[in-house]
Amino acid sequence: MKTTLKLSFITLLSASIFACAEDTPEPIVPLEAILVEDLAAPNDVINRNTGEVTEVRPFQFFSLEENALVEETEDWDLAFKGTTIRVNATKNVTAAVVTGIFDEIAEVPTSATFATDSGESFAIPTGSGNGWYNYNSATFTVTPIPGRVLLVKTTHGNYAKIEILSYYKGNPPAAEIDPMSTPSAHYTFRYILQPNGTTTF
Repeated sequence: MKTTLKLSFITLLSASIFACAEDTPEPIVPLEAILVEDLAAPNDVINRNTGEVTEVRPFQFFSLEENALVEETEDWDLAFKGTTIRVNATKNVTAAVVTGIFDEIAEVPTSATFATDSGESFAIPTGSGNGWYNYNSATFTVTPIPGRVLLVKTTHGNYAKIEILSYYKGNPPAAEIDPMSTPSAHYTFRYILQPNGTTTF
């Protein structure tokens, strides 16, 4: 009888410990920002006198899931050339441009309007002041608009938030950019990808 009581007590204690272990929530591991530096995506060469394109240069295709440049035939999310950023419409990639502080955007805003590329219409608008950058015609420089964040739904259906930090090689301070000698179309940006399909970062 004593043995039976002892075993029952041990069984009850084990079940209690197991139940507590099951109720303990998994620790939340914060997502870390990935830094991409000097992604070179030069624009077409244009004759400044005639406006004619003398050399067509390719887009550079980037996978947010792989954090790497990939071939056009692979699962790319974004394609860069000059100041233009395309999304992979054939794989249902969509994007939205929102205003906010990168570090403070903890979730995809319900107000964000996602779109994909269609013909000459881009999900990430082109032109100074329209999307991610401003062009200063006095200094001939391109600078990211402070507080502009790109949201992207990837080929795998996961969400990412992106902040473009620089358009010039080496990410120089704006005051040190010489449009005649500082190589442009070298993107430095950071992004956070939520790999589990949820809208939180």
